[in-house]
Amino acid sequence: MGNSLGIIAEYNPFHSGHKLQLEQSKDTCNADTVVCIISGNFTQRGVPAITDKWSRAQIALENGADIVIELPTIYSISSAENFAYGGVKILDNLGVNYLSFGSECGNLKILQEIANVLYEEPKEYVTLLKHELSKGLSFPKARENAILIYLNDIRRFANVLSSPNNILGIEYLKALMELDSPIVPITVERTGTSHNSLSTYGNFASSTAIRELILKGKDFSPFVSPESYNILNNCIKFGKIVTGLSSFEKEIIYILRRMSTDEIAKLPDVSEGLENKIKNAANECNTVKELINIVKSKRYTETRIQRVLLYALLGITKHKLTELYKVNPYVRILGMNKKGKEFVSLSKYNNPKLQFITSVKDFIEENKNKQLNDMLLLDILATNIYTLSYDNEPYANLDYTKKLVIL
Repeated sequence: MGNSLGIIAEYNPFHSGHKLQLEQSKDTCNADTVVCIISGNFTQRGVPAITDKWSRAQIALENGADIVIELPTIYSISSAENFAYGGVKILDNLGVNYLSFGSECGNLKILQEIANVLYEEPKEYVTLLKHELSKGLSFPKARENAILIYLNDIRRFANVLSSPNNILGIEYLKALMELDSPIVPITVERTGTSHNSLSTYGNFASSTAIRELILKGKDFSPFVSPESYNILNNCIKFGKIVTGLSSFEKEIIYILRRMSTDEIAKLPDVSEGLENKIKNAANECNTVKELINIVKSKRYTETRIQRVLLYALLGITKHKLTELYKVNPYVRILGMNKKGKEFVSLSKYNNPKLQFITSVKDFIEENKNKQLNDMLLLDILATNIYTLSYDNEPYANLDYTKKLVIL
């Protein structure tokens, strides 16, 4: 088999820009097989995906992917650093040749220079970072300032670390260095609108804009492929569109009111007394939006607070995350085509110790590694909570009953 291309994404939902990146990258790498790793039912920003992981896997397969793998929940709802590390680790285990990611700057050399600093952490940079944090800035902003001062070239590096795709790209590069991976990175410059823009450009629109159109019942067909449109329309028709964290606000506020301040302090991303602010806000307000507005600050971003709320909803503690990060993640296959099957066979041959999951029931019954089972049980819980928001009949244990998407 020839070259393989890896892409780590959320596809929330898959749009014209994603298709362009996949096709351009495949041509650049002369790749025969495209391996996509996608977040499950909850995403890196600490919010639910607009539709379930199997629908998004099918859309990816219909648009050029050969195999779609779920990024375990512990990585998919974590920081950019952990999100990237989990995805790269799986691609590295699979023996993928290339990793493609979109970026606002489209300049791999610039992104690599920043990644080198973050990976090596020279003393001067660490001192600068501590100084910026002492100003009460959020970690992302403090890091951006420290990098700009350290590299001493504001014109060249300005705005690189304030753009979300650039940030993820830098974390992918850093993960490749940490793993000493032979995977070759490439980047494709983002086309059309910016990451969170609600505007459109020709047949390009951001995932944010498309989600907004879907939730308002407006036409989003110009910005997605016909296959994507049909699958998303079916999700709309059967009440399987999830609007946001507000879909779970009663559960979240109930959980936070029930938890003690000490228990909230044990949630990931909670530090420096943030637990008190969260506890007080949960007792004062009745909506997630109100709670977030009360708690967020210059230091604690909205995204970070959303992730904390999601950790509470899923019962994830700092201790549990630390424990699960130590294990080599499994490869949970959501869907594949013939090329994907051939790739899996080759990966199993090259790395016989790699744990593949095609049947959740069989894996839990046969696997002896408790931590891997705990990782998978968390994915199952995430799905069971996610489906609570469906408009029509209730769904449970879809991870056990849903079949692989096979094209």
